[in-house]
Amino acid sequence: MPDMQGMTTDIILSLDDHFLYLSNWIHGDIRQYDITDRRNPKLVGQIFIGGSICNDRGVKVIEDKELEEQPDPLFVNGKRVEGGAQHLQLSLDGKRLYVTTSAFSVWDKQFYPALIKAGSFLLQIDVDTDNGGLTLNRKFFVDFGDLPDGPFLAHEARYPGGDCTSEIWI
Repeated sequence: MPDMQGMTTDIILSLDDHFLYLSNWIHGDIRQYDITDRRNPKLVGQIFIGGSICNDRGVKVIEDKELEEQPDPLFVNGKRVEGGAQHLQLSLDGKRLYVTTSAFSVWDKQFYPALIKAGSFLLQIDVDTDNGGLTLNRKFFVDFGDLPDGPFLAHEARYPGGDCTSEIWI
C-alpha cells in the first residue's frame, strides 16, 4: 500500500485500571500505556511481534514520533514470526500478556501471505507492572505451524470462564 496506517485489533485494560494495552496488527507492535492520569496517557512499554514495518520488508516508516528505528524481524526458536501482534489476553495478576499473530484468514492472506504457510504463534510477553515495560518471554511459545495437520491460524486465546480483560464473562 502507498500509505500504511496502523490498525488496532485489540485493546484491553488491566484489572487495576493502571495500564491500557493495544495491539497494532499491521505494524506489529503492542503498546502499554500508563493511564493513571486519564487526561495524559503515557506510553511506558512497546514491543514488536512481527508486523509489516520490519526493516527487511521494504516498507519505509516516514513518520512515527514513538519509533527510533524500524524493528528487526522477530525469530523464536529459529522460526520467523509471521503476522503481527493481534489478540491480547492479560493474566489476572497483570504480569503476563498473551498474544496471537493471526487476525482473520482473509486478512492474513492479503497482508501476511507467509503466515498462511508458516502458521501463527501464541507468545507470552512479561509485563513490568511497577514501572511499565514489555519483554518477550522466549521460553513460552506455541507454534501452530508445527502441529499435526497444520499449519493453523490461531485467532484468540481466552481464559476459561473469562474475566474483565475479555469480552467473555461468566
